[in-house]
Amino acid sequence: MNKLKQYERVFNHFDSNGDGRISSCELQQCVGAIGGELSKAEAEAVMEYLDSDGDGLLGLDDFVKLVEEGEEEDKVKDLREAFKMYHEMDGSDCITPKSLKKMLSRLGESKTVDECKIMISRFDLDGDGVLNFDEFKVMML
Repeated sequence: MNKLKQYERVFNHFDSNGDGRISSCELQQCVGAIGGELSKAEAEAVMEYLDSDGDGLLGLDDFVKLVEEGEEEDKVKDLREAFKMYHEMDGSDCITPKSLKKMLSRLGESKTVDECKIMISRFDLDGDGVLNFDEFKVMML
């Protein structure tokens, strides 16, 4: 089943009155059903932000946008956690050849510092010999 069909199934499930639109109240129920909380004011703010046709309700396209933005935020959060594991190896704000070597060693892969320099150079956009978060993100995506 493709993603759009999956989104449509979820959308239809949360569209409790079956009108093809999700109201702020239905959105609150939707978020509650997955274990979250959304105040009335927060739900209305989301509606205002995502409502593409100005009717105060979310259509399927608006709902897909909401879900995909959440997925993107989760990906970035996961990448930040992974980046943190690498750069904490030597206490810097970036991934150095030395910290990459240590992390790869922990993962059971033996590389020399020179090999790690080569690996980093492929994604080192500013040429400083280390990877900042934006460069790491490009490497991982």
